[in-house]
Amino acid sequence: MPRKNYICNLKPVFSPPKNEKKRSNFINYAMKKAAKIDVARSMLNCTLLAIDPKTGNILPRFRRLNEHRACAMRAMVLAMLYYYNIKSNLVEASIEKLSDECGLSTTSKIGNKSITRASRLINEFLEPMGFIKCKKEKTKFSSNYIPKKIFLTPIFFMLFNISQSKINEYLFECKKNSEILRIIEKKIFISFSDIKIISRLDERSAKNKILNVLISCYTTNELTQIGPQGLKKKINIEYNNIRKYINTNK
Repeated sequence: MPRKNYICNLKPVFSPPKNEKKRSNFINYAMKKAAKIDVARSMLNCTLLAIDPKTGNILPRFRRLNEHRACAMRAMVLAMLYYYNIKSNLVEASIEKLSDECGLSTTSKIGNKSITRASRLINEFLEPMGFIKCKKEKTKFSSNYIPKKIFLTPIFFMLFNISQSKINEYLFECKKNSEILRIIEKKIFISFSDIKIISRLDERSAKNKILNVLISCYTTNELTQIGPQGLKKKINIEYNNIRKYINTNK
């Protein structure tokens, strides 16, 4: 193949699979930021020292990004973000999956698949530059095949101007929301006598009765965390459950 045509896909683009679950607000935010900035021409690519991940030594004769690899990086950054788990820093997709969905995989005439373009970008640029960290693990099925787990570093997010404090802010919000959800899902005991009373009340009076029961079941700290909207949601849940119970047992 002539040198000028040695790249099969000159303009790789990340195409997420259809019918995937919705991504978090943070992932959507980060992907929009990354799409607006040319991550392949970031100043970080010129100022950071490339480190050999195996030895920890600086790579003095380090090959920088040519345009083909730059195109691959633009697609790969979005793909890694799409599958990023902010709690573990893990990219929850294999290199092969990332390669396929970025249009970087190739197939020979005899049907052999290659993900060399993606793996070289990872091994020869993204990891030495400190944007990602890779961990090799042997599978229980074969001692010869060692897949890589990819973890994103804070420097990765610096490519598109997202600081660690912004990530921490989102993690705090996630933790807070999880705690509120746990409190809302807390099992509340409403006695049979209360249910009989509630069944004879109009909706507004019934919900006020449920409110009094909830206040007696939650601690002051839990009520503070759940807030007015969370409490209103819980009242509606309990009211609907009671109505279903009453209709079922008529």
